[in-house]
Amino acid sequence: MKSGLAVGHTAVVTTEVIPSMYAQFEGSVVHPVYSTVSMVYHMEWASRKIILPYLEDHEEGMGAKVTVEHNAPAKTGSCLEIRANVIKYERNIILTEVTVRDKESGRLIGKGEVKQVVLPKEKIKERMKES
Repeated sequence: MKSGLAVGHTAVVTTEVIPSMYAQFEGSVVHPVYSTVSMVYHMEWASRKIILPYLEDHEEGMGAKVTVEHNAPAKTGSCLEIRANVIKYERNIILTEVTVRDKESGRLIGKGEVKQVVLPKEKIKERMKES
């Protein structure tokens, strides 16, 4: 990895809740609110944005672990801010703390951690062949 990444670095993703983000299974909506699946996607995306400027051409990041607490619903049209903050960085492992907040009210929608591992692209290809 390129130098410069450090504890405290942050990245933000903003999104508006739309019907494709609803809690649903096999096309059937369970609740017409922001799903945990969508939250995990946005948490991973905010965390990935942190590492992108530091990846060498021969490297790529992989998600290794996600922990999440879904604290409150967010309805259609809610504008959400997903903020990732590096809390630990050792060698090729980056751990971010992530919060999801309703931008208008400031209400906490969810929180968690995302662990990423940066590996050479060749090593990732080898691992995919093994599976």
